[in-house]
Amino acid sequence: MLRISTTKAVATLAVILIGLTLAVPSFFTADQRKNFTASLPSWFPTWIVPTRAIVLGLDLQGGSQIVLEVDRNDLGRTMAQGLRDDVRQALREAGVQADGGIQLQPRGVQLRISDAANRAKALPKLQALSQPVTDATLGQTGARTLDLREEPNGLIQLTYTDAGFNARVRRAVTQAIEVVRRRVDLGGTTEPSIQQQGADRILVQVPGLQDPARLEEQLGKTAKLEFRMLADSPAGDVDMLPSKDANGQKVPVERRVMADGADLTDAQPGFDQKSNEPIVNFKFNLRGAQKFGQATSENVGRAMAIVLDNEVVSAPRILQPITGGQGQISGRFTVQQANDLSVLLRAGALPAKLTVIERRTVGPGLGRDSIEAGKNATLVATVLVVVLMFAAYGVFGLFANIALLVHVGLILGLMSVLEATMTLPGIAGIVLTIGTAVDSNVLIYERVREEVRAGRSIPSALQAGFDRAFATIVDSNSTMAIAAVILFFLGSGPVRGFAVVFILGILTTVITAVTLTRMMIALWYQRLRPKTLPI
Repeated sequence: MLRISTTKAVATLAVILIGLTLAVPSFFTADQRKNFTASLPSWFPTWIVPTRAIVLGLDLQGGSQIVLEVDRNDLGRTMAQGLRDDVRQALREAGVQADGGIQLQPRGVQLRISDAANRAKALPKLQALSQPVTDATLGQTGARTLDLREEPNGLIQLTYTDAGFNARVRRAVTQAIEVVRRRVDLGGTTEPSIQQQGADRILVQVPGLQDPARLEEQLGKTAKLEFRMLADSPAGDVDMLPSKDANGQKVPVERRVMADGADLTDAQPGFDQKSNEPIVNFKFNLRGAQKFGQATSENVGRAMAIVLDNEVVSAPRILQPITGGQGQISGRFTVQQANDLSVLLRAGALPAKLTVIERRTVGPGLGRDSIEAGKNATLVATVLVVVLMFAAYGVFGLFANIALLVHVGLILGLMSVLEATMTLPGIAGIVLTIGTAVDSNVLIYERVREEVRAGRSIPSALQAGFDRAFATIVDSNSTMAIAAVILFFLGSGPVRGFAVVFILGILTTVITAVTLTRMMIALWYQRLRPKTLPI
């Protein structure tokens, strides 16, 4: 116990020094950290300079909170339209045509094939469209995605089953969460909290953002980009869509999609060299470039409709084939609209329309009050614990107090390197770990007192005190860690913030209350060789 190797002492001090250094950036603003890094000499390796800081949560610095819900009706229409294309392809492969075309239903399609022979050829192809429903957690559930019903008069109905529709909703929510996260991150906002609520809702919390209207506008747009051809007349396989060039009047657009936003690799705002109007420059991947090049080569002289969320934003005439995989979108945008559109296109399209069902704005004043209250609570708790430990255990209490300060510093350092979000419950977690950290020292010191009273020598009493109290410390911290882990996985929002801080506090307790305190007491004894323990 009283022999601390140089290697162990250096390793312990190095871990503590690194942990405390990682906490330093959290005490400076982002601009101050940036200016400090920029002021370093060019030869200095900036990668060794810690720059990550604790992010204040929504309740501390204010911001915006929005709850989004997947529009089930819109998703049903999208699924029905996709099913219509699949059915059309299946009939084409079977060499069969439907009588009167394929009609859309709320969650499926219906068609009529009067000829029995043709119907017999088409049914196997249509039945193959129904697939087993696969759940991300349970695997295959045994249900099918589609229900096919055949009427005596040749009417065939394909409808998504409840299991198939709900599985698609779950996938849409998962995809929407990733798209929303990319949109928020590309907008320059740090550390948003984006999580699923229930079966079809998404909770978005953006600390520091005081413009919820713009956030709502960005997150609510589907951003579905398609390149189609303008039709000569409204007859045939066309859609009537509103056009910006025609002041909102509807124009005929062919349903066939020549290329879409799924093949975009980049989209950046810019200005047209001739008119100096804001535009969006885009680039396709190889597949998109080939499709776009083929479409423009086959339709020279015709007008191509650039359709965004079922609205024709512009319809330029194709003067020559565009084979470079690049182009531009113009539509009388403002600079802000061009920038927002480029962000949406880079982030990708939402799988379904999202509806804002709840919005909240937290002012920064409440955050400042919460921070000050949390600081005062932490300061008061620390002072009271320090005074109590020093009064109860003298110089040993001083060692515990030093370990306590290092304990708090290590928590902040770990939160900084993890870029964890500090919430008001997180501050409460730090205050709570201050008390639990010295509990370990109290257990050790009381055990040492018992050994001294039993007649043991000082080295033997110290050794026995640390060794026999260690098992109790591990047991007590393990039970608290189990509770904190359960809170983290089953809780959400502020509860998880509290659990994160508490788990980090339990981990650092082992380093500070046991290892660091043990090392300080060993060095103190080796230097002074006291005859009695001041405890």
